[in-house]
Amino acid sequence: MGRRGIKEFRAPEALALVAADRDHQPLVCPSCGARKIVRVPRRRALRPGAPPRAEKITLTCQSCGRHAEYIERGQEPTRDTTMDPLAG
Repeated sequence: MGRRGIKEFRAPEALALVAADRDHQPLVCPSCGARKIVRVPRRRALRPGAPPRAEKITLTCQSCGRHAEYIERGQEPTRDTTMDPLAG
């Protein structure tokens, strides 16, 4: 028995949609093919010198009603070689 009334993208579909959003590509619903994806909050232009904020992003298809959510990363700390087990 599935969750009734909750229309989420399947994992591979959600990952493709999130990747397209992060790459600033046009958003197309991977389920129904519609180009009516609404992003909340809307993308804002960053002010020069302002660090990106970590925030929850919701992507919803206006045609089929499916949605996906993810956390947009803020500014990440710099990595050093001791953090990567494959380096070295």
